Amino acid sequence: MSDSDERGRTIKGRVKWFDPSKGFGFVVADEGGPDILLHANVLRNFGQSSVADSAGIEVVVQETARGAQAAEVLRIDPPKVEGDEAAEDDDAGGMIEPVDLSLPQLPARVKWFDKSKGFGFANVFGRSEDVFLHVEVLRRSGLADLQPGEAVTLRVVDGARGRMAVQVTSWESASKSGE
Repeated sequence: MSDSDERGRTIKGRVKWFDPSKGFGFVVADEGGPDILLHANVLRNFGQSSVADSAGIEVVVQETARGAQAAEVLRIDPPKVEGDEAAEDDDAGGMIEPVDLSLPQLPARVKWFDKSKGFGFANVFGRSEDVFLHVEVLRRSGLADLQPGEAVTLRVVDGARGRMAVQVTSWESASKSGE
């Protein structure tokens, strides 16, 4: 589905891949057609430094001399999981279950995150304890990576090994959804 306005065409699709270290990736439109370039700056304007492969995405696309490029990100949805039932994952502290949306979104700052290790930690503003961040939770939240100092919101539960995030949202997208 797409519509046109003065900004460009609105396209819904999926992230083919995105590499934060390269600073770009590509989107495949649901309606087909050539890949759409997604630059890191456009993603940052949405408030995220990364996006998970296969995440649903809605973007405003402009045609340039070099092809179709995303000019603005309107929405990002987490990747669809086969069967989407909870999965066993000992590193994630046990079961990864559907997110309880009644949990408050807590403002936090990423302390560190190592994608190759598959985890990291954040600090909720005003609290001293670390909150565990697992790569699978990021992926299910529609993110691929986090940068130290990045502002996020977390939904947090008490896990077997301490506090752990069950959802991570970029600060800007959480702010927009609260309007």
